[in-house]
Amino acid sequence: MERLTGLDASFLYLETGTQHLHVCALLILDPSSGDYSFEKFKAELGRRLPLIPQLRRRVHEVPLNLDHPVWVEDHDFDLDYHLRRIAIAAPAGRRELAELVGDIASRPMDRDRPLWVFSVVEGLDDGKVAVICKYHHAAMDGITGADMMMHLCDLEPGVVRPEPEQDRQPEPSPNDWQLLAEAALKLPAKAGIVGMMPKTLGVIARFAQRRRNNEAGMATPFSAPRTPFNVTITPHRTVAFTQADLGAAKEIGAAFAVKVNDVVLTVIAGALRDYLSKRDELPDRSLIASVPVSVHDTTRHTSGINKVSALFARLGTDVADPVERLRQVAEANRGAKEEHDLMGADFLQDLSKYSPPNTFRLAARMYSSLRLAEMHPVVHNLVVSNVPGPPMPLYFLGLRVDGMYPFGPVFHGAGLTATVLSNNDKLNIGFIACKELVPDIADLADAVPRALTELLTAARESA
Repeated sequence: MERLTGLDASFLYLETGTQHLHVCALLILDPSSGDYSFEKFKAELGRRLPLIPQLRRRVHEVPLNLDHPVWVEDHDFDLDYHLRRIAIAAPAGRRELAELVGDIASRPMDRDRPLWVFSVVEGLDDGKVAVICKYHHAAMDGITGADMMMHLCDLEPGVVRPEPEQDRQPEPSPNDWQLLAEAALKLPAKAGIVGMMPKTLGVIARFAQRRRNNEAGMATPFSAPRTPFNVTITPHRTVAFTQADLGAAKEIGAAFAVKVNDVVLTVIAGALRDYLSKRDELPDRSLIASVPVSVHDTTRHTSGINKVSALFARLGTDVADPVERLRQVAEANRGAKEEHDLMGADFLQDLSKYSPPNTFRLAARMYSSLRLAEMHPVVHNLVVSNVPGPPMPLYFLGLRVDGMYPFGPVFHGAGLTATVLSNNDKLNIGFIACKELVPDIADLADAVPRALTELLTAARESA
């Protein structure tokens, strides 16, 4: 039994009937790289499950929600529930596959079971096999998700791993009375949030000092322009995905002396500018993105799954020239990173451990039902996440990975998320949005190659 940290648990508390806080990934696999059959695929997954014990854990609530939930082993674990087989109807190309991912992403997860499901999709036009992975953000973040994938992936086909231990005794189920007593004893400690006040005030003071000195910093929350996707979301999701050349992004970065992450943000910004301009919906102020930042390597916390912070970045969507946009994004990112470092790697995790479960749940439901996202200035326009993946080819349960597209959650007031995962010299880019707010999301993905080509042409001309 292991207790969820406040940050992990917050992804459960903030979930509503329309705001799903699970994440998805679409893997495109080449069945010709191995002797594929669904039965062999299932057997290999079952054989490797003992290597990933968190896939057998489910959430157990504390009575009266007096404390954060605990992870417990699911004694009724059923692999057939978590691994599903889907035969997609012809014609089954990229758009039909994207529709299927959006449909799966639109459904909430069953909290009485371990919070993950794999759907194997057969019958694609190009003969490939797809796997749609879905897991709750409380159970996995980008880094822990990558670690899990490495237990399921190999660097070459035909690898036979040692047989995992099978004779381990399952953990006993928790006693609710004991959990209730422990929660009651910890109630006075909740007052410890008062101790966060000096640190919080110190961070605010340092931010204010930077602004007085006119130093570049992160974009100010609640100052983003409103777009069609910055309203209350529905439960329906739509996705699109595309692939770009990581080498091109590196070439652009080298030509203009900026980081690859700056190039990625600028490409996403260019696609957004293209998409919104064609619909006469482009604001005259820059869009602001919330950018998750992993703190796995810098936090002092050893427990928990989600070790993440965030910064706010201007995307330069109000700048027509792509090179000038890149320069502005790079400069803004440097200032945002410096300001983010003032906050510290542990600030968000320290603060969230005092989050009262019932209060958070009630607040999330009120915010959703009263459509409060439309009654205050826009906090940020969208989430843009860039996750570095392994640079070499991967084989998922024996099959070569031709594409690995990530899709994060979307939120009330920010109904669009773009996630980028690098692997094997490719940038795999996934867009997910509230379906009613971005019904033509494929056009956004189609704009990515044009935005990258603009920058690459400029880079080569400057050279």
